[in-house]
Amino acid sequence: MAIDFLECCDLLERCYEFLLGYAALGVPGDEASSAGAQVRTQLQQAWEALNGLAESCRQAITDQQLEPATKYQGFCSILERDARDSAAVIELVLAQPSISSQLVDNLNASSHLRALLTDLFVFGEILRTRPKLGVVAEAR
Repeated sequence: MAIDFLECCDLLERCYEFLLGYAALGVPGDEASSAGAQVRTQLQQAWEALNGLAESCRQAITDQQLEPATKYQGFCSILERDARDSAAVIELVLAQPSISSQLVDNLNASSHLRALLTDLFVFGEILRTRPKLGVVAEAR
């Protein structure tokens, strides 16, 4: 459903915004600040949202009857790859005994994460601005 995809988008965007703030703190590790206590939770939630993101995109395409379907399915393949790559980078960061601001700053700069965010912005905007199916049918 489109709502599921948009909820994942919102969660991932909030996580990224949090990570930007955490990176700016300049802390040597996640145990050094109150934000540090949240960084692992934010990253874990992002990782969970990434798993199944492509499937929720496919479901949104079906639910919204987006055409031409082949163009949208091609995009889903890109999204799936970008989500998988981003999840791998997040897993690597989560595996560290301490998560510093510098490590998070490097994560934020990751081309994988930036590509994923761009995917989310593009498809999220498409879903948010397309006429709803019921509204289009009623207008005819």
